Amino acid sequence: MTTLLLLGATGLVGGCALEQALAERGITRVVAPTRKPLPSHARLHNPQIDFNRLPESADWWRVDVVVCALGTTMAKAGSREAFRRVDHGIALQVARLALAHGARAFALNSALGADPDSRVFYSRTKGELERDLQTLGYPSLTFVRPGLIGGDRQESRPAERLGIVVSEWLRPLLPARYRVVPAERIAHHLILAALAVRPGVHVVPSEAIR
Repeated sequence: MTTLLLLGATGLVGGCALEQALAERGITRVVAPTRKPLPSHARLHNPQIDFNRLPESADWWRVDVVVCALGTTMAKAGSREAFRRVDHGIALQVARLALAHGARAFALNSALGADPDSRVFYSRTKGELERDLQTLGYPSLTFVRPGLIGGDRQESRPAERLGIVVSEWLRPLLPARYRVVPAERIAHHLILAALAVRPGVHVVPSEAIR
């Protein structure tokens, strides 16, 4: 039986991952730290925290596996530095703390085109996170790299919504890796990878998310 730490539970993919994790019989406990409280559940531990001041000595860091679906936008973050703090800094710090307390596997919702040498800031940040996670020494590490993510978001992302509409309209003509990927399928692959604890580093490309 497995204890899972979920980062980003209030987001689109993270919300799907939370629902799936709580429905998974092989997961006995889900630890989902958030700023605001989540609906209660018998198998959910939901500490409210300040992500800029992570409680390093908290008992709930003792988990078996981690799923990271944390992410923001440049508009919401307000600057490149603030964006990188969330999408790289916090995610990496959580990974370190969970590993230090015994976590064996880490599954990351990354992005299509993630590359530490990319000229695109977003793709470079995701690539740098993937690179830096590999230095930590997790026995099992998985990067799920979706393209456009489909689903109902609580926050407004006009550019992304337009991209999804255009992508769906052109779907028959687009290569599989550029098609819209449903959030629940991304969550499925994240949970699956975390529970499998396959040794080594693995990448799930956008076209393989089915």
